[in-house]
Amino acid sequence: MDVISVIRTKRDRGELSPEQIDWVIDAYTRGVVADEQMSALAMAILLNGMNRTEIARWTAAMIASGERMNFDALSRPTADKHSTGGVGDKITLPLAPLVAACGAAVPQLSGRGLGHTGGTLDKLESIPGWRALLSNEEMMHVLDTTGAVICAAGDGLAPADKKLYALRDVTGTVEAIPLIASSIMSKKIAEGTGSLVLDVKVGTGAFMKNLADAQELAHTMVGLGTDSGVKTVALITDMSTPLGLTAGNALEVRESVEVLAGGGPSDVVELTIALAKEMLDAAGIKDADPAKALADGSAMDHWRRMIAAQGGDPDATLPVAREQHVVIAPESGVLTRLDAYGVGVAAWRLGAGRARKEDPVQAGAGVELHAKPGDMVTAGQPLMTLHTDTPERFDYALASLAGTYDIATAGTAFSATSIILDRIA
Repeated sequence: MDVISVIRTKRDRGELSPEQIDWVIDAYTRGVVADEQMSALAMAILLNGMNRTEIARWTAAMIASGERMNFDALSRPTADKHSTGGVGDKITLPLAPLVAACGAAVPQLSGRGLGHTGGTLDKLESIPGWRALLSNEEMMHVLDTTGAVICAAGDGLAPADKKLYALRDVTGTVEAIPLIASSIMSKKIAEGTGSLVLDVKVGTGAFMKNLADAQELAHTMVGLGTDSGVKTVALITDMSTPLGLTAGNALEVRESVEVLAGGGPSDVVELTIALAKEMLDAAGIKDADPAKALADGSAMDHWRRMIAAQGGDPDATLPVAREQHVVIAPESGVLTRLDAYGVGVAAWRLGAGRARKEDPVQAGAGVELHAKPGDMVTAGQPLMTLHTDTPERFDYALASLAGTYDIATAGTAFSATSIILDRIA
C-alpha cells in the first residue's frame, strides 16, 4: 500500500477500499504518511466526497487508532453534546454544569477553534489555572465528583483525529462533511458516552451554509452513532447571526457565567435549555427542569465545582484585552442583519483564533456586540466593540466587517427566525 495510490483514487473520484482506509489512517498516525500528503487526500475528500460505507470505515479506523473509554462505573447515566461550530457558540460552558445539576453525568470532550469558529478549550483556558489536559483517571474523578467535565481528548483517544483535526484547520478542508462527521463521531464513540446530542449549525457563520448540507451531516452522524450503540439525536440550529453578544474567549466565558447566574442573552438561554432537555431525555431522565436549575443556582454551583476541580479559579478576574475599538452605527433605524461569518472572521483576526495550528490565541481578544437584528439603533451609537492586545490588527478586522450588517428605516418590519430549524433522530 502506498499513499500516492490512495490520493489518486479519491482524486479521480473513486471509492477507497476498506484496506486503503485502514492503512492510510494507521500510517498517518504513525508518521509514515506526511502532513502534506494527508492534506492532499483531505482536499480530494472535500472536493469529491465519500459514500456512507467509506465514512463508516474511516470513522472505525480513527477509533481503532487509540483506546476506548468506559463510564459503566458511574452511578449516573451519561450524556454528551457536540456542536459543529459557530460564532459566539459558548453553549457547552453553561450546558454541561446545567445537565449535571439535573442528574446526568456529562463527559464533554471538546476541541480548539477551527477557522473562524471558536474553540471551547480556548475559551475555558482564559480562566486562570484551568487545565484542559487531564489523564483518564483525572477525568473520571472530576466527572464522578462534580457531574461534569470539559477537557481535551487524551492522546490515547482517537489519536488519528487529533492530528487530522489540526491539519484541517490550516489547509482549507474544515468543511468536508465526511471529515467533520468522522472527526466528531470517532471521538464521541471512543469516549464511551451512553447518549449524544448534536448541535449542527447552519448559516453564514457555520461550516454548513445551507439546510440540505446540514441535514446530510446530521443524518450521517446520527447513523454513525446509532449503529455504534450510542443513542444519538441532532438539532439543526441557525448560525446566520452570532449567538449571544460576544465572540472571543474570555468574553464568552463572562457571558456564560451570566447565563448560569440566571441572566444572559435570550438566544443563548433558549438554546442551552433546549439542548439540556434533549440530553436529559436521551439519558432517560424525564422529571428534571433545566430552567429551574438555572434559576435556583444549582447549575452555577456545579460550574464552580467543575472549574475548581480542573485547577481553575471561578472567582478570578478574567483577562481583558489592552486595546478596544468601537464601531458605531452610521445611521438610525432597525438593525435587520448581522452576518455571523464576518463577526467570526473579525474575532479571529483580532487574535481570538489561530492561522497556524501552533499559534497561541489571545484570551481577551474578540468582538462584543451592542445590538442584534431587530434592535433599534441610533446614528453614532456603538454597534460593536473590538478587543485585542495588538492594535495593528484593527484595520484587518474592520475589513472583514465591511458589509456585514444592514440598517433599515425605523418602522421596517422585522421577523425573527427560530433558532432550532430541524430535529433528526
